[in-house]
Amino acid sequence: MSDSAAELAPREPAHRVDKKMKFQVSAADKFMTVLIYTLFSLFALVCIYPFYSIIINTISANDLSAKGDVVFLPKHIHFQNYLDVFKIPGLGNAALVSLGRTVIGTTLTVGASAFLGFMFTQEDMWGRRFWYRFTVITMFFNAGIIPWYLTMRSLHLTNNFLAYVLPTIVAPFFIILVKTFVESTPKELQQAASIDGAGTLTLFFRIMLPICKPILATVAIFAAVDQWNSFQDTLLLVTDSKLYSLQFILYNYINQASSLSTMVNLQNAGSTAMASLATKQTTTSIRMTVTIIVVAPILLVYPIFQRFFVKGIMIGAVKG
Repeated sequence: MSDSAAELAPREPAHRVDKKMKFQVSAADKFMTVLIYTLFSLFALVCIYPFYSIIINTISANDLSAKGDVVFLPKHIHFQNYLDVFKIPGLGNAALVSLGRTVIGTTLTVGASAFLGFMFTQEDMWGRRFWYRFTVITMFFNAGIIPWYLTMRSLHLTNNFLAYVLPTIVAPFFIILVKTFVESTPKELQQAASIDGAGTLTLFFRIMLPICKPILATVAIFAAVDQWNSFQDTLLLVTDSKLYSLQFILYNYINQASSLSTMVNLQNAGSTAMASLATKQTTTSIRMTVTIIVVAPILLVYPIFQRFFVKGIMIGAVKG
């Protein structure tokens, strides 16, 4: 009778049981949760503060910024620094060069990585293992800067915009990411399309390319950041000022910030607004303002692709 009565007794709803179990957290678990959140918050603060510090120094009084008095909050806010830096000769053309190399270079790199990564998964590709190993081995062996420069010069890629985009088309690391991603997808998709008469290009463009969007977005982020931040190729291969990239201009301006601040102040000598120490250009104001102008575009683009980034890099990096 007791068993029957227990069976007939009303049972507590499952969701209430789940709630009770949910809130049964030990003190040790609570402590670890608080500790983890605290550590990651501090880590995030350490990463964010340098950018925040540069921004508040660019909009604060330049005399206070030069003395190091601007630490947590901006003081005597003004935006004259940005107006003056945009007047620096060559900055607009350098921005167009950097934008062009980033868009064109990233597009070519993503396209080549997608196609080669796909082809290296096709068992009927001629010499597939050889070409894959030949591509990967270039990650581990580098001839050095001098042979690289001689090769670029022999290919007439000095003072040539193509020097920014052609050497970066084949990127072994990105090819490996795409190849691993393709291998993690069901083979039945390609087999079914092949039975229906789809060729290699049809398989790539109509079947695999739409599926590979997460990993391609990840590759696009990496390639765009590499292109936008690169300045060594300009330093070694380019002497024509019309082909200077924004990062190279930043490199020169940081090294010549003192003379640039004097030049900008002379250009604005007739303006009453420039008479005060708060808006008079200094070495610190020039360096920080140009840094923000160069870094801001890539920071604005990253959130657009961020939702693809985690999924793409995880699936592309772990097989199975």
